[in-house]
Amino acid sequence: MTIFKGRESSKAKAAAKAPKLAKSKVATKPKTSSAKNPEDAKLQKMAKDHLWMHFARQSVLEKSGVPIITKGEGHHIYDIHGKKYIDGLSGLFVVNAGHGRKRLAEAAAKQSEELAFFPIWSYAHPSAIELADVLADYAPGDLNRVFFTTGGGEAVETAWKLAKQYWKIQGRPMKTKVISRAVAYHGTPQGALAITGLPGMKQMFEPLVPGGFRVPNTNFYRAEAHADDIEAFGLWAANRIEEMIEFEGPETVAAVFLEPVQNSGGAFPPPPGYFQRVREICDKHDVLLVSDETICAFGRIGNMFASTTYGFQPDMITCAKAMTSGYSPIGACIVSDRVYEPFKHGQTSFAHGYTFGGHPVSAAVGLENLRIYEEEGLNENVQKNSPLFRAELEKLMSIPIVGDVRGDGYFFAIELVKDKKTKETFNDDESERLLRGFLSGALYEAGLYCRADDRGDPVVQLAPALTIGPKEFTEIRQILEGVLTQAWKIL
Repeated sequence: MTIFKGRESSKAKAAAKAPKLAKSKVATKPKTSSAKNPEDAKLQKMAKDHLWMHFARQSVLEKSGVPIITKGEGHHIYDIHGKKYIDGLSGLFVVNAGHGRKRLAEAAAKQSEELAFFPIWSYAHPSAIELADVLADYAPGDLNRVFFTTGGGEAVETAWKLAKQYWKIQGRPMKTKVISRAVAYHGTPQGALAITGLPGMKQMFEPLVPGGFRVPNTNFYRAEAHADDIEAFGLWAANRIEEMIEFEGPETVAAVFLEPVQNSGGAFPPPPGYFQRVREICDKHDVLLVSDETICAFGRIGNMFASTTYGFQPDMITCAKAMTSGYSPIGACIVSDRVYEPFKHGQTSFAHGYTFGGHPVSAAVGLENLRIYEEEGLNENVQKNSPLFRAELEKLMSIPIVGDVRGDGYFFAIELVKDKKTKETFNDDESERLLRGFLSGALYEAGLYCRADDRGDPVVQLAPALTIGPKEFTEIRQILEGVLTQAWKIL
């Protein structure tokens, strides 16, 4: 769908629509030596004295420093010593159009000169208006209203608050609870964290916002029910949502929050028919369906929105990250006409907002970024090449430590196991030394930045820029092959 050339308004669209690792062999760390670069030594000292990194162990920074990335170009990044790496994670599922896009920097500079900042609290500015219109055109069905935030966690927080108020306006104030999936990550604000299905990320911050409930995810590799029939497994997993709604009482459940492809745990795609069944369940019990596309939107699965890819109609979409390809922060909650309708009248308002939501510079960058998508056919590139990417990664299945390769689009995970036949995974200590003690550093040293993650079972995650193709798939596979083979030898 072309939006920027001869596009119709969103109104017209709406009408139409294991053995332990040897300690002597797991000391590989990203090199941060400052001997070759005085600037590195200076920055390492400043970082050690003052920087608090996100989701990171400060003890590592205190002891050995941190890799410092200074430049990005295309699908590569460079560290302070000038070493080149493949960015196999698009920063953090973000830089979908690739690094070093001068057009996006120029769009930011131009907007900054004209209007660097103004809030959308009872006022508006052209870039936010235009971006909202474009997003509404891309969004499926009647999702025509855009509430801007500055990130994905804020978008999820917004969706839950909006769902609560929507049901109160409907005279159903008991509908406040939300259902999400086990191991799923939905953000760090207190509300979004309550929706997150990772107990280890929540315990230190409890008590959280009450009302979050979990159901099984779509990890078919470790399915116990219908392990030989993926469609039957999908229906089983979807029906657990209905079971939870009925157990809690439909009169108390406001919304279901699901990622099209679940990130945490390792790129769990939806089985065929899964989302269609979830939609039926939500309609039956009058529950809102929220598609959390913080990662999956903007081409990661091959369309602007992954709900389009999988053919289901949500009531809200939450998104962020690649809307600007990371050149400026932004997020959004895109809302259906049904949910927005009660806010159109009288003195009703949504008492919620963010200072930098819909920031003029971010919105201008987002518009230019989406023009690049259309001009270069980035979504089409993913659709065309995703099967080739999968096939290249599946060559790794010959390595004994590789248990599963899964995902969709340009979003894949490789699950690591101790025993491929039994699918036996690693215990916490083994996982710690495998992922942090060896793999993260070894992959980085080999020239690949990606993610070794054990929030579920141990996986290596890949989400490269949407611009790459078969040549880069081979390069990524070759690096992984060497490092994973070495990991197995250590075991």
